[in-house]
Amino acid sequence: MTYASKLNRRHFLMASTAASAIAVNPRLALSQSANEQMSVAVIGVGGRGGDHINGFLKNSKTRIAYLVDIDPAAAAKRADHVESQQGMRPEIVSDMRRVFDDKSVDAISTATPNHWHALTGVWAMQAGKDAYIEKPISHNVAEGRALVEAAKKYNRICQVGTQCRSQKALIDAMQWLHEGGIGEVNFARGLCYKRRKSIGALGDYPVPSDVDFDLWSGPAKFTTPRLTRQRFHYDWHWQRLYGNGDLGNQGPHQTDIARWGLGLERHPQRILSYGGRLGYQTERKDPRYVDAGDTANTEVSIYDYGDKCIVFETRGLDVDHSADKELHTLFKSDRGGKVGVVFYGSDGYLAQVNYTTCIAYDKQMNEIKRFGGGADHYSNFIDACFSRNSSSLSSDAMCGHLSAAISHLGNISYYMGENNHATPEEIQAALASIPSLDDDAATLKRTVQHLVDNGVDLKQTPLSLGLLLEFDPEREVFTNNEAANAWLTREYRAGFVCPTGDKV
Repeated sequence: MTYASKLNRRHFLMASTAASAIAVNPRLALSQSANEQMSVAVIGVGGRGGDHINGFLKNSKTRIAYLVDIDPAAAAKRADHVESQQGMRPEIVSDMRRVFDDKSVDAISTATPNHWHALTGVWAMQAGKDAYIEKPISHNVAEGRALVEAAKKYNRICQVGTQCRSQKALIDAMQWLHEGGIGEVNFARGLCYKRRKSIGALGDYPVPSDVDFDLWSGPAKFTTPRLTRQRFHYDWHWQRLYGNGDLGNQGPHQTDIARWGLGLERHPQRILSYGGRLGYQTERKDPRYVDAGDTANTEVSIYDYGDKCIVFETRGLDVDHSADKELHTLFKSDRGGKVGVVFYGSDGYLAQVNYTTCIAYDKQMNEIKRFGGGADHYSNFIDACFSRNSSSLSSDAMCGHLSAAISHLGNISYYMGENNHATPEEIQAALASIPSLDDDAATLKRTVQHLVDNGVDLKQTPLSLGLLLEFDPEREVFTNNEAANAWLTREYRAGFVCPTGDKV
């Protein structure tokens, strides 16, 4: 069934409203007629939601019919912008289930907090909507699998917001890499060196009075109408009840590229992390200071795939003039954050240095090739919705699931060993237990030096050594630690249960 054949009275009214607006402002004219457009609801309009809105506004094949958010002021401001661009004001609702009940809505995109991503996508696909889901696709491993199964069962188009998959620079660089551009490649390092300041002291803070905290909490535990962090928006990223730290926030972009370059279409078989939430005590000049976040701001995660390996490094403290000389050369800077991926080949290196640039080097660190160019990830999703060809997606549900799971597995190792404080020497000894293609001693040394450079006293606030976890990539369960399997899912509130298995 085409979008044109699904028109109903609501679509007719939308088209009439748009026509009236065009008569007043000809710049609002569209290249496609209204009956060739699909009706979209954007769910979660803060932060990344603004990018979703603009992505659909600039594509003449779509019209935004709904904005969904628990913050009415934020939604109204976004609705003003949408109305000024498309000539029709979208309807504002706080409960996404209103959208799923409206048969005129063809697709949704969601930029909600992480704990809502999977349930939003599953509910949407169960209701016959296509879904664009911001990364990470899930808050835990079981949720990622639920989205994969939902897309199959309901024959829906499901795209994940790992937009590097659509960028010309990355497409060309990965093809060149696979053709042997830097020889044999079995190891990749992902980096998130991004300064993150303390989110404030752990405490008891009120929820903004105009926010529906019950709906915002959704699948997560309801903490009574109070917060443990000062700022309501965004800082949920650093609380594991809702977010996944920067390993799960920025990480899925880079781990996705690492998997892509290494040709890995499976989960890792062994995982080990070490790190901590360190340095904020130094900033506050008080060793007793407790930051409200409970995800690591410094974390190294090692992923063993047998014949290949990925290491991901998270650093939230100051990274200017750090000890990472080789990485400074690859990224052509000794200042500021470094977010990207480095592939280590037998004949050289390939570095993804931003979303639209990759640089190749020989073994002597001489630049030999550069790749550039971007593309529109939203248009890739929209085109697939019209063609009904899920294979044309740059990043489908399975792709998003595998890349998000890397973050989840690394965090689980850390959480399981969070209270296992260790010296650098003890961590070094433990690293011998996991096969790795990295120089683990050098990575640990650089990490320790980074902390020391930021004034961290590792005797007073030591690193934590995560547990070595063995994972069955097919069954998606840990095989050497039953307690760790509890972290693969979560306890859901009644009415907000993300279905799994046959219940999807």
